[in-house]
Amino acid sequence: MEHDADILIVGGGLNGPALALALAQGGLSVTVVDARPAPDRAELGFDGRAYALAIASRRLLSVIGIWPRVADKVQPMLRILTSDGGSRSPARLAFDSAEIEEGPMGFMLEDRHLYRAFLDAMAENSRITLLSGETVTGQEITPTAATVTLRSGRQLSARLLVGCDGRASGTAARAGIRRQGWGYGQTALVTALWHEADHDGTAEQIFLPAGPLALLPLPGGHHSSIVWSEREATAAAIQSLDDAAYLATLRPHLPARLGEVKLAGARFTYPLTLTLAERFAAPRLALVGDAAHGVHPIAGQGLNLGLRDVGALAQVVIEAQRRGEDIGAIDVLERYQRWRRFDATTLALGMDSVNRLFSNTNPILTLGRGLGMGLVNALPGLRRRFIRQAAGLSDDLPKLLAGQPI
Repeated sequence: MEHDADILIVGGGLNGPALALALAQGGLSVTVVDARPAPDRAELGFDGRAYALAIASRRLLSVIGIWPRVADKVQPMLRILTSDGGSRSPARLAFDSAEIEEGPMGFMLEDRHLYRAFLDAMAENSRITLLSGETVTGQEITPTAATVTLRSGRQLSARLLVGCDGRASGTAARAGIRRQGWGYGQTALVTALWHEADHDGTAEQIFLPAGPLALLPLPGGHHSSIVWSEREATAAAIQSLDDAAYLATLRPHLPARLGEVKLAGARFTYPLTLTLAERFAAPRLALVGDAAHGVHPIAGQGLNLGLRDVGALAQVVIEAQRRGEDIGAIDVLERYQRWRRFDATTLALGMDSVNRLFSNTNPILTLGRGLGMGLVNALPGLRRRFIRQAAGLSDDLPKLLAGQPI
């Protein structure tokens, strides 16, 4: 039968456009349906929202043509400091990019710059059609096609439907794919700071009894993005404060090395949950990114995890197409599920365990945390393994994340 495109992607945040560009490179036609008007996010000024991109994610962005568009807007992460703010112990972990050969452990990049780069790249690619401001209201899967109905009444069909539509994925719900997970009773407070001292490319994770506080360096040396996890009621009270009182509440948790600090960006909040789809694939349907798994932001791995999905699904689909297989067949899509579900689940549960270990004042756990951090600091080989894991340099990487075209 005739299809409007080979692949239909629902969700135009970041994973959706990345997947569209990767698939288009492989010769496939793609339609991306995004509920938001395209220019809105791209035209915002500085608000502090940013992502920590691992080395492997940078490689993928390079291969699909995005990195050259943003390379002058990134801040390399040269060091990562981890400390236990809930303990009287001076235990601290220090990771340095000099301990690995691949360069900086990661890169900070603002949301507005990355999103703009995706919009421009998709607009220049004749194999990609972007439908902005459109909402999917229904979907149907048949043996030969996946068909969606848009709010406008228009119908689109493709050989494969991909849900990149977030933790509350309508694509997954309409397919009857259930989710498992739980809330943490925590809310993330997100903003940006100006600070007197230069951050020198240092990111810091401070584990507090209520939840972790991450300081992530931004370009220019004197701005950092803040992701501050607090208990829900406390976070709501803090968010309701004026800027001066908000900063006064935050300041005691900040390292003295920053010097004088001021709020420099808009203030956001979002609830913290763990959510895993029971399946990442079904006939003519696949889930990517938060639609498949939503993890705690404790290590800033959300987008990196999604881009690993992008690399794996693109490779499975493109290689199946070259072999003459049906790219929407369940046996093809199960290759993607086998590749990604164990890794995503393991990382999600690992982040859950770390959050539970540090978000408390239990004296036994406090002692164990201090001993564990001291052990990692004392063993260079173990510390190097942690650095490589955080940089996304694990085994069995999809080709795009190894820096190779499919």
